[in-house]
Amino acid sequence: MYNSAWITSKSTELNSGAMQVTRMSLRDIFSVVIGIYLFVCHFPEKTGGIQWLALAKMTSIAAINAPETCESLIGLVERQKKICYRHLEMMESVKEGANIAIEECQHQFRNRRWNCSTVDPVKLFGNVLKLGTREAAFVHSISSAGVAHALTRACSSGDLEKCGCDRTVRGRSAEGFEWSGCSDNIAFGTAFSRTFVDARERRKKTKNIDRILMNLHNNEAGRRALEDNVQVVCKCHGVSGSCELKTCWRSMTTFREVGNILKEKFDGATEVRLQKKKSSQALVPVNPQFKHHTDSDLVYLVASPDFCEPDSKTGSLGTAGRVCNKTSKAIDGCDLMCCGRGYETRKVTVTERCMCKFFWCCYVRCKNCERIVDEHYCK
Repeated sequence: MYNSAWITSKSTELNSGAMQVTRMSLRDIFSVVIGIYLFVCHFPEKTGGIQWLALAKMTSIAAINAPETCESLIGLVERQKKICYRHLEMMESVKEGANIAIEECQHQFRNRRWNCSTVDPVKLFGNVLKLGTREAAFVHSISSAGVAHALTRACSSGDLEKCGCDRTVRGRSAEGFEWSGCSDNIAFGTAFSRTFVDARERRKKTKNIDRILMNLHNNEAGRRALEDNVQVVCKCHGVSGSCELKTCWRSMTTFREVGNILKEKFDGATEVRLQKKKSSQALVPVNPQFKHHTDSDLVYLVASPDFCEPDSKTGSLGTAGRVCNKTSKAIDGCDLMCCGRGYETRKVTVTERCMCKFFWCCYVRCKNCERIVDEHYCK
């Protein structure tokens, strides 16, 4: 853990940096100070979590508008700080990538015992990522994909000086259409994600090789979910939609679709172990009868806890108080969600749009109606 002298030293560095960055508003300075405090208190170097994800909790990375302030981002390893120095304008996209990754994780697991809860606005995923479970595999993959997606989107939107649309797809295709428009520069986004996200695992370390290889594999699987699902979008040109000329461009799939793909990979993830050979080490399936995993599959090292009860060691919050579906037989049903503890029913008032009318032209006006429904909560 960090001692008080270390924190005092870092505070002094921050004060010095704040004097140099004269354009920072008081609100921006406060945001940076709070962000750094959260990093120091809750993301020590020894944890197995993805520390850079805490960038999502900072109000704005744009407040860091001088390379020297990259040093203040305690959650970054040295190599990531150097990337920050060289590519300062891209750090806002890294923050956006962290945000969409967390939001998508919570959407995909909203009806499961582990619901990708960030515990509170500070601790993010707690101790869940310390274990080499399926859950850790998913978080690594969706985080890597999030950075790649956000960087690619920023390139296509013209928000970054160092990248733009993908100009490698030009001319006439084999199918007879013209490549035109702004094709998403997915190669740039995934390359940056590979450099930044993988930096922690790329350090020279000899311990926990199996976990390092697991993280790197799942990081790449997240990027593969983006690369392997590029769409070709076309537009017709001609009189009365005759499509005399068709122009097309390459477009990323939605991040929701990336999340759906990785959630399927989570359900079919492969349990692996480290196999040491003469001059190399690799992850192989624990059960040799299973098909070997591909580069786009998720892998894990240890079985997940049941997440039924709170457990600080595993990061489990338990399921007490969680909403469950009384009629479902799936994992969101009260029998499975509540782990056999039973549930209680409460009357809840919900507000819904009702009595909607269409007005020419062109809007819909609705009223708000209240109704009482039963909601079921795990004991």
